[in-house]
Amino acid sequence: MLQPVAVGSKSLADYTHIVGRDLIEEIRTLAEPLQGARVVHVSATAFGGGVSEILYTLVPLMKDVGLDVEWQVIYGREEFFNATKLMHNALQGAPEDLDDEQWDTWRRYNEMNARELVDGWDVALIHDPQPAALHALVPEKSRGWLWRCHIDMSSPNPDTIGKLLPYIAQYPQSVFHLEDYVPRGMGGKVNIVPPAIDPLAPKNMALSPEDAAYVCKQFGIDVDRPLLTQVSRFDPWKDPLGVIDAYRIVKEQAPQVQLALVGSMASDDPEGWDFFNATVAHADGDPDIHILNNFNNVGSIEVNAFQSQSDVLIQKSTREGFGLTVTEAIWKGRPFIGGNVGGIPLQIENGISGYLVDSVEDCAARALDILHDPALGKALGRRGKEHVRKHFLTPRYLRDYLRIFTELLEDA
Repeated sequence: MLQPVAVGSKSLADYTHIVGRDLIEEIRTLAEPLQGARVVHVSATAFGGGVSEILYTLVPLMKDVGLDVEWQVIYGREEFFNATKLMHNALQGAPEDLDDEQWDTWRRYNEMNARELVDGWDVALIHDPQPAALHALVPEKSRGWLWRCHIDMSSPNPDTIGKLLPYIAQYPQSVFHLEDYVPRGMGGKVNIVPPAIDPLAPKNMALSPEDAAYVCKQFGIDVDRPLLTQVSRFDPWKDPLGVIDAYRIVKEQAPQVQLALVGSMASDDPEGWDFFNATVAHADGDPDIHILNNFNNVGSIEVNAFQSQSDVLIQKSTREGFGLTVTEAIWKGRPFIGGNVGGIPLQIENGISGYLVDSVEDCAARALDILHDPALGKALGRRGKEHVRKHFLTPRYLRDYLRIFTELLEDA
């Protein structure tokens, strides 16, 4: 069989004080007819990235409301993951498609994983392109099938989507973050369900101001001076160089300001390290620019502390998927500035719960507005947090899946 992932236990009741009793009761009502339904989540990996982060909360909550849920990870060697990394980039618009040998590798591993998937499921929920061929290969192994796409496929490489579409279009139902991400020619019923964050996870739970300040001090931050922070991967689409340029404009009028760029790195991602080094070079030794990553012992609690301590949170992306790092930032109740791209405008009402910007100059101007008017910053942060509470927390996400499962099983 495929590799099972061990998850802890969580209780839906623990979220009542955050999301309210009405939503919790709606979830329990939806779950009642699904008691004992056998559900399998199939993904490519159990660590790193947004998919696994979501599943470590979603799977235990599905179990807590009475479903019989497993999360299993497919088998793959380096040749497979090299091919799927290329596929992932091409589906997000990169010009290079897989060659014939790489497509054969993808199909061969899907065939092997299809054989290893045990049967008897009520719902098989397949995540992303890596295992996407499973439904076409072994449709008899589950009553209901659902394909979940976590990436932006709004302008895919035509050759790549042309070869993948026959596999994904035949799923009875699919789920995408945004309407714009659905490729033309997708069959079955398409559901639009934005992702969500776990407000009780270490990265998002409430930290006292004293604890947040203590953690930030360990990394050389002067907690008595204003702080701008961007938390994101070090890649060109997140535009850390543009954030540094915006900070420099801000510093001309607010010389006390500091900047933190916080991101996680993978040891096997040479491109990521190249761009990290380019970011360090762009900072040019400025002692008030703090560039930190997981190799400096920056984990979930540290990210939480930096966000909670900041005067302005930034995500100056020039391209973005949904952007869960944005959701996490807004949830801290701090004023937020984001690039006007991808899923960021879904999460921010410009001028009401944060600011959307299109340039370095815009970003700097909005940051100065906030630094010069603390009451404005507080109001933006409060309204942003309430928007996330209503729309982007895990219990809402669970409710949406229960609705889809109900419909899927009625149709089956």
